[in-house]
Amino acid sequence: MYEQTYDTDWDGLDRDEAMSRAFAIGVAASLGHDYTEEYELIVAEMDTSYNRSIVELAFEEGKNKAKKKQYESDNGDEETVWSELVEGETVTVEREEVPTGGQNRLPAALDKAKILDQPDLDSRSRVSKPDFLEK
Repeated sequence: MYEQTYDTDWDGLDRDEAMSRAFAIGVAASLGHDYTEEYELIVAEMDTSYNRSIVELAFEEGKNKAKKKQYESDNGDEETVWSELVEGETVTVEREEVPTGGQNRLPAALDKAKILDQPDLDSRSRVSKPDFLEK
């Protein structure tokens, strides 16, 4: 299932591709297929704990949606569940069409947490005098 849809010989993944693959592995896991090694490689590929947790959430979401789809479906066979959840219609959104502000803005909870950004290693601003102490 997973190997037919995704190439397992990858060198690097961005967060979106990793989320997509983790979701698919979660669906496959719910259907009784084991891709533990691939899942662990995908999680290890993520550079921050935030990205790793997002990938883990995608995996869990895949498992949950597959279980729900099997329960609600009349026949609930593996191929139908897989095709509906993983191979479904691909939607492409142009960069300029992504909501950026106002009511159309993505929720703040989906923004990257700034606390995870590492400070500039060459920056000495942390040890310099505050501006109000200088004349």
